[in-house]
Amino acid sequence: MKITAVLGALCALLVLSTAPALSAERWEELPEPAALPQAAKSGTAPVNGIDMYYAVYGAGPAVLLIHGGLGYADVWGAQVADLSKDHTVILAESRGHGRSTRNADPYSYDLMSSDYLALLDYLKVDKTAIVGWSDGGIIGLDIAIHHPERLTKLFAHAANSKTDGVIPTVMENKTFAAYIEHAGEVYKKISPTPTEYDAFVTQISNMWATQPNWSDDDLKKITTPTAIVLGDHDEAISREHTDYLAKTIPGAQLIILKDASHFAMLQNPDGYNKAVREFIDK
Repeated sequence: MKITAVLGALCALLVLSTAPALSAERWEELPEPAALPQAAKSGTAPVNGIDMYYAVYGAGPAVLLIHGGLGYADVWGAQVADLSKDHTVILAESRGHGRSTRNADPYSYDLMSSDYLALLDYLKVDKTAIVGWSDGGIIGLDIAIHHPERLTKLFAHAANSKTDGVIPTVMENKTFAAYIEHAGEVYKKISPTPTEYDAFVTQISNMWATQPNWSDDDLKKITTPTAIVLGDHDEAISREHTDYLAKTIPGAQLIILKDASHFAMLQNPDGYNKAVREFIDK
């Protein structure tokens, strides 16, 4: 997802984002993720010249949870606790994010999709459902377009298929600015390169400036059962673009999450889990 002038604008925005709110609405809050349960196994997988962090929980039909840009796997704590009761839940962190390493290769959604497919190969998982948030949803769309044989379902939350799907004022939003600040703090604690957050953001911003950029024909190739999902107060992705995706992808289901923003999985975990289950388990 494109973030305009992320480094230059951030300092001024953070002053606003850290001011105490008198009566924040749910969609304005940025709760801490729930703690993750104990993983059945975890580690790093060598994929495409990087070491990709992963963790696996539970047993049953596979579901891969893919976080958003600048994020990390722990954001899915509440979803893992619920879904791992009857699914094999796979968490991973995209190249350069969280505990995964990066290299000098230019970022692209095709490359990150290839990373996740290589991880599935490493874990010997032939097919999976994907729940993808933001960049994770875009990665899910990329896989659905190019490798539909690997997917059972796609729950694409706050994804865009063109850069103009991003709301131009996103960086003026206090909640989104607070997320970027928090992501930087987490990066310093868990990244293998804790002093390189600015360099990492600069590297991935080169991708966000021009990608994704899929045509209608690309989207119409999708045969995977797909849910296009958005919080009704999303500060990053426009409702107009979300409606376009749902209308263009054959058979796509439009899901609007009530009283939630770009961070719906944190703001309303029970409602989010219900929406995921109603789609991937039916």
